[in-house]
Amino acid sequence: MPTIVRKSGSAVFPTRREILHAVSWQVRSHAWSPPTDQYETDEAYIVRVEIAGMREDDFEVALENNTLFISGSRPDLPERRAYHQMEIRFGKFSTALGLPGPVNIEHARTEYKDGFLTITLPKRHSRSAEVE
Repeated sequence: MPTIVRKSGSAVFPTRREILHAVSWQVRSHAWSPPTDQYETDEAYIVRVEIAGMREDDFEVALENNTLFISGSRPDLPERRAYHQMEIRFGKFSTALGLPGPVNIEHARTEYKDGFLTITLPKRHSRSAEVE
């Protein structure tokens, strides 16, 4: 598994949100957000992040109050160079996605392959729906 998906306590969420709002101008100027797709199937919510050039353990994925946080840092090459064109982003990145419904975090899966991080979050169905 390339990533640890964890559910944090609700006490962590307001603190993180307050910090992000307090330094939002700094976060926006330094962190970037990779291209991200979010979709659902009958059984799961799927998040797919295009982020080449990483290692499996370079990501952090957390679920807090039905919001999925994905962050990490893509390293740049250490040598100096004069760019003629620069479109590939390096450094810290983060993204946050609100999930449209409850998930079964115990069965969540992640995979990093061919430059894509894919997170599969099975939907949590109510007891009455499972019986029917």
